[in-house]
Amino acid sequence: MANMSVKKNEMPSQDPHVRNKNFNEVALGYSEEQALDEAARCLQCKHRPCIAGCPVGIKIPDFIKKISEKDFEGAYQVILEDNSLPAICGRVCPQESQCEAHCVRGIKHEPVAIGRLERYVADRHIALAKEAKVNKPQSNGHKVAIVGSGPAGLTAAGELAKKGYDVTIFEALHLAGGVLVYGIPEFRLPKAIVQKEIDALKKMGVKIQLNVVVGRSISIDDLIQEGFEAVFVGSGAGLPKFMNIPGENLNCVYSANEFLTRVNLMKSYRVDSSTPLVKSKRVAVVGGGNVAMDAARCAKRLGAEEVYIVYRRSEKELPARVEEVEHAKEEGIIFKFLTSPVEILGNEKRFVTGMKCIEMELGEPDASGRRRPVEKAGSEFMLELDSVIMAIGTSPNPLIKMTTEGLDTQKWGGIVINEDTGKTSREGVYAGGDAVTGAATVILAMGAGKTAAAGIDEYIQGKNK
Repeated sequence: MANMSVKKNEMPSQDPHVRNKNFNEVALGYSEEQALDEAARCLQCKHRPCIAGCPVGIKIPDFIKKISEKDFEGAYQVILEDNSLPAICGRVCPQESQCEAHCVRGIKHEPVAIGRLERYVADRHIALAKEAKVNKPQSNGHKVAIVGSGPAGLTAAGELAKKGYDVTIFEALHLAGGVLVYGIPEFRLPKAIVQKEIDALKKMGVKIQLNVVVGRSISIDDLIQEGFEAVFVGSGAGLPKFMNIPGENLNCVYSANEFLTRVNLMKSYRVDSSTPLVKSKRVAVVGGGNVAMDAARCAKRLGAEEVYIVYRRSEKELPARVEEVEHAKEEGIIFKFLTSPVEILGNEKRFVTGMKCIEMELGEPDASGRRRPVEKAGSEFMLELDSVIMAIGTSPNPLIKMTTEGLDTQKWGGIVINEDTGKTSREGVYAGGDAVTGAATVILAMGAGKTAAAGIDEYIQGKNK
């Protein structure tokens, strides 16, 4: 019988006043009873609008139907047909603006909690899965190189491995996972979950070479000369942006990339960390996206007494997920809306002491469709601080562009591709994810990896007819 409740089953979570002092996962996951109850809210629509909202095309009604039948492993296998990283997507995808935004139940009430159900079946599979032999696809005799082990690279690798390709991922850092391990905090995405997903790809035959900086250690030309018939570039967008205001070169002014990498990948929050961060009491994070929320919530967990989100537009324009904003507020993060930094101030030892800000008001819409912030004359004020984190965006690292002839890029650094195939201007080279679009979501990067894998398969098979 259908469950006509107007609200989703709530996600159990840690108490805000407890979790803001630890890095354990905030959301605790559905129980079996909750998952079954939520699955019963799905109307199993004939026209299946939710699928259109999923960048990787998961057969959402099918996997939810399996849950309602208590065939949880069957539900997992349905997801796996289209998504190589279900436990990750169930945690970090912005379902509210994608699949759930198309849910018929959401027209008048709350949509079905698709992401929470995806997480439930993926976590259940991981918890119950035994170490079993994986039936590796038969080799088709062709080699493909993947640059970067983030969501785009992992997805492309998984899709190609399913088709029998000999796939090697080249990762610049000492640990695979890309933004999944260096960017997203443990309390949102446990690294053990990421490793489980990567291990599953390895069992399919995917090889990973760490500490290889493509564009420095080796070039794309070198990879092609070594016998790789195609190369997928999923190197992300790791070059931070700054505001170019006075004081950005002071000590304890971080890019969000550096700050989150030191926290997430290098575990600077541990007592025995070899790369500790300076302990701060008052921290300002400039920006309003998910990265800004992650940085602010990490700073709070590192012991800061006051943490500010400084954002130049109003709350209505915040690009961060609603859930992340709510969690940040619950954890005591202070929001300074319609506020923009003017100057970062420091002492004689060049450590941050404060930030001069100005109040803003919203004017006419800009190119993004959002109302443009305009300075309010005479509204300057000071925030006393000892750290500032800039979370205003990133762009692709220029190394690959600089070392690869014939590779067309946008003025801001993004690689130019055919959106239907992922093909670049360079023969045999494909790209996708943040290296093409700039910083975006995990699931959009995965969708790009899936598209490029199909393009690579068509290219290689066509070339070898």
